[in-house]
Amino acid sequence: MSATPHRLAGYSELRGEGLEIGAFNHPAELPTGCRVRYFDVMAVDEARRRFPEMDPNCFVTPDFLGDLDRDGLASFEDRSYSFVILNHVLEHVANPIAVLREVCRLVRKGGFLVLSVPDKNFTFDRARDVTTWEHLFREYLEGVREVTDEHYMDFLTKVAPEIFEDPDRDIPHDLRRVRARHEHAHVWTSDSFKAFLIRVFRLIRIPATCVYESVGSENGIEYFAAWRLRSN
Repeated sequence: MSATPHRLAGYSELRGEGLEIGAFNHPAELPTGCRVRYFDVMAVDEARRRFPEMDPNCFVTPDFLGDLDRDGLASFEDRSYSFVILNHVLEHVANPIAVLREVCRLVRKGGFLVLSVPDKNFTFDRARDVTTWEHLFREYLEGVREVTDEHYMDFLTKVAPEIFEDPDRDIPHDLRRVRARHEHAHVWTSDSFKAFLIRVFRLIRIPATCVYESVGSENGIEYFAAWRLRSN
């Protein structure tokens, strides 16, 4: 049985050839006949080293490797896929607006962007503040290409505050570790992420229609949705 059964209705809309970004250890369960290739920031051997707590056989082997914040998709042609899947990726990147702009560029007219982010109210991010549009838009205008230490210190302070009670704790080591693991840089609720997404579509002038969505209060973990792009 699927660990995320609420996603299946969104996946059922998909046809043809697609790209899944950041499948990591949980690739999308796609309808029969869909063809998909995989893009990720690290190879399987590196993922096994950085995430030793996970089953070493669970990781998806990427067809493409690249850094989304450093033009990792630049070699892909415009409108080259019928769908792109982006599950639990945007919270990790430095510049979510720029990444979404690039991802939408790959989707053919009438194709689908399927994506999800954790809803902070149902994850370890619950004590953190929602990332504002102003913050994200400023990072976009400044062309930010790397997550700052401030983002990761916020993660440590709010997610693992107990480490700061140990006077002998090596906080710089902890900071390097969360950076190596690409922990959450940005934080949303289901409502704030949908509002963010709509503003991004308007900013980059991509007509989009939501054909399916499931929110954290329903599924207990995330905002998940399938959007048809260039639908007008």
